[in-house]
Amino acid sequence: MASDQQSAPSGSPAHSGPASTDPADTAFAAGLERVLVPEGWDLLQTLPPYVEADALKLGATLRAAGHDPELVSAVLTQSRLRAKGREKFGEFADRMLLTPRGLEQATRLPIAALHARRFLDAGVATIADLGCGIGGDAMAASALGLDVIAVDRDPVTVAVATMNLSAFPGSAAELGDAEAFDLDRVDGVWMDPARRTVRGPARRLHDPEEYSPPLSTVVRIARRLAERADGGAEPTSGFGPVGVKLGPGIEHVALPAGTETQWISWHGQVLEADCWFGPLATPGVSRSALVIGVDGAHLLTNAGAGAAVGDAAEGSSVPTGPLGDHLYEPDGAVIRAGLLGVLAAQLGNGAGASASASASASASASASASASASASASALTIDPTIAYLTTDTRVSTPFAHGYAVRDVMPFGMKRLSSYLREHRIGRLEIKKRGTAVEPEELRRRLRPKRFGDESATLILTRIAGEQSVIVATPHRELGA
Repeated sequence: MASDQQSAPSGSPAHSGPASTDPADTAFAAGLERVLVPEGWDLLQTLPPYVEADALKLGATLRAAGHDPELVSAVLTQSRLRAKGREKFGEFADRMLLTPRGLEQATRLPIAALHARRFLDAGVATIADLGCGIGGDAMAASALGLDVIAVDRDPVTVAVATMNLSAFPGSAAELGDAEAFDLDRVDGVWMDPARRTVRGPARRLHDPEEYSPPLSTVVRIARRLAERADGGAEPTSGFGPVGVKLGPGIEHVALPAGTETQWISWHGQVLEADCWFGPLATPGVSRSALVIGVDGAHLLTNAGAGAAVGDAAEGSSVPTGPLGDHLYEPDGAVIRAGLLGVLAAQLGNGAGASASASASASASASASASASASASASALTIDPTIAYLTTDTRVSTPFAHGYAVRDVMPFGMKRLSSYLREHRIGRLEIKKRGTAVEPEELRRRLRPKRFGDESATLILTRIAGEQSVIVATPHRELGA
């Protein structure tokens, strides 16, 4: 994403509307006002890269140089947030304004670029980012050539987004409400509803009707865009071009019919589920999983998969059988998307590697890997309630971590200790699924370093309902 260095602002943007009543937010807003004036902005730009151990000394040096203590505190806070923000925004964080809550909730830049690519590929030129936060998605869309109207109802957040979008002449942030936005101003809409409580202790909201705005509002906006495209008549296409970021734990029954929902994992962590409406949805696909890792992005979909293959969140749609020579731990996005059966069909046919599609994480994954409902073979689950898959042949796949099975035994401390001692296994990776045993507590009780220098992965799980331990070696350690 290319942008020019922002110049010092002439002052904070003027806004109207209620400010947050949270004392911490009020204090942060006061500090932010100091950063937004030329003196504060210029001082922020001169700071060295943030190092926590040096922060107190640097603060004392700045105060000794005559800078106001509150200004020093504010610019050091921004410097610390920028350092933390590099994880999501890379080097662009060094030119951004950030808030603690906004940074926590912001989309990672490569994923935001994937969002924007959906709109570009559908021929959309101008979008509204309703609930824009600090402007991460709007920045990515602007950098790829879209004009963006970024809207938020919090004045401090809008001030931050205004600065972050200042390098893009076709985009701007404004104070407003998603439900009152004039859709005639744009071709498409991106929404990132608030999914946490705003009063009392923060907690995640799992019911999409508790989001702010709720999912039903997103559906209405998508229908209104379609009505406009059809001249105000009953829409023939159902939905206009709308995308919305949902929590990855959303239940499939809550998803609107006729849409595509894509679960995205980033280096093993499931971050979000994005629901795409109208021309932004992939034809013939209702659920997909995008797995992004060091080797790019890989897409698995339910295209062409029958209900028996593509509809289970855990292992209920996949046949259960005995543990084979290899065990597979599916990526969380695959499980959340209910694509365990699709992956099982691929693994059973030895198609895990050749059927996968990869793409740069900063561009659209333009191809997908989907399993045929008429697959002649399938991997098996080792328990109908556990999302582990097993085969007798080793298959390479970006959608699961594979392990070669060395041994298996009923769970028991004495038995396990004896096994580790006999095989001189002192270096352990411990994984679990479907058991109450905590890996670190087990490690503390086993004290494995006393047994030797050999390594192994212990997988604590259920096999046909019985608590078991699988001793395994990761495929990545076996070589080609």
